[in-house]
Amino acid sequence: MRNMNRLLRRLALPLVLWAGMAAAGPAAAQEFTLRIHHFLPPPSTTHKDFIVPWAEKVEAESTGRIKIEIYPAMQLGGKPPQLFDQVRDGVADIVWTLPGYTAGRFPTVEVFELPFVAASAEATSQAAHAFYEKHAREEFKDIHPLMFHVHAPGSFHMRGKEVRNLDDLKGLKVRAPTRMTNIALKNLGATPVGMPVPAVPEALSKGVVEGAILPYEVTRPLKVHELTQSHTEIGGDRGLYTAVFLFAMNKAKYESLPADLRQVIDNNSGIPLAKQIGRLWDEAEAPGREAAAKLGDSFFRIEGEELARWQAATAPVAEAWIAEMAKKGKDGTALLAEARALIDYYAAR
Repeated sequence: MRNMNRLLRRLALPLVLWAGMAAAGPAAAQEFTLRIHHFLPPPSTTHKDFIVPWAEKVEAESTGRIKIEIYPAMQLGGKPPQLFDQVRDGVADIVWTLPGYTAGRFPTVEVFELPFVAASAEATSQAAHAFYEKHAREEFKDIHPLMFHVHAPGSFHMRGKEVRNLDDLKGLKVRAPTRMTNIALKNLGATPVGMPVPAVPEALSKGVVEGAILPYEVTRPLKVHELTQSHTEIGGDRGLYTAVFLFAMNKAKYESLPADLRQVIDNNSGIPLAKQIGRLWDEAEAPGREAAAKLGDSFFRIEGEELARWQAATAPVAEAWIAEMAKKGKDGTALLAEARALIDYYAAR
C-alpha cells in the first residue's frame, strides 16, 4: 500500500502540469508584436482605411497571437526616405513607403512611374505586384515585400496659378514625388522640386513650390485643397503619372514567425491585397475632388490635341529609362511592354 501511494504521488505532478498546459490551450502559444511605421497622418486613407483594418484582420486571424502597433506620421523617428532602411534593419517590423523616395535605388519598378503608363490604381497595383514577383525580387531581396501598389493617376494642384495647357507650365515650380516624375515635369517645361508628400503643405504655404502633382485622395488629410485654388486633370485612359508604394516586412522577423503565423501574413499579402488597396485608392479620389470643388476651386482637363502634346513631350522619359535598363543588362523595351500588358490584363478582369 505504501509503495502504491508513492507511485501515485510520482504520477501526480506530471499530470497536474499536463492538465495546466492543456487548460491554457492557445493562451500558452507564443505571441509576437509587430510595429508598423509610415509617414502619413491618422486621417489619411493609408492609415484609417488600409493599415488599421489590415492590422485588425491579421490579429483576428492569428487568434491574438500577433499583436500590431501602428506608428503613423514617422512617430518612430527619421524621415520618409529612411523607411526602407528602417524595415531592412529592424527599426520597424513593417513599413509603408515609396521605393521612389530614394531616387534610382529601385529602377526596375520605376516602369510604372513612367509618363502615361498607369491606368486605374486597381489594375495598375495588381500589375505592379505581379511585375515585382517576376522581375524585381533581386532589388528587394533584403526585405520581405508584402505588397506593391500605386495610387490613382495624379493631377496638378496649383496655388495662385492655372495650368490650362503646356505653355502654362513653363517655369512653374511644381512638387514631384519620384525621379521619373521629376524628369517628366522638366520635359513639360516646369521646374520640378522633389520632396516627400508630408512636406507639400509647408512648401505651398511658403512659396517653395507653386503647385504639386498628387492624387486627390491625399489632398484632404494634408489640407492641400485649402492651400490651392486650381486643379488640372489628365484625360485619356492613362495618367501622366502614378507612384509605386511598398508595404514590406523585416525579413528576419517574418522568418522568425511559426509556419502558421507566416501563413496568416501570406494570406493578407500579394496580388489580392494589391487589388483591394488599389480599388480603395480609386474610390478615394472622388471625395478628395469634391472637397476642392466645395471651396469653389477651378478645374481644367488636358485632352485631345493638347494631350498629344504632353505625351510627345514626355516620350523621351521612357526612352531614357530603357537606355538605363540596358546598361544594367536588362531589356527595358520588353519590361515596359510587359508592364503595359499586365495593366491591360488586370483592367480587363
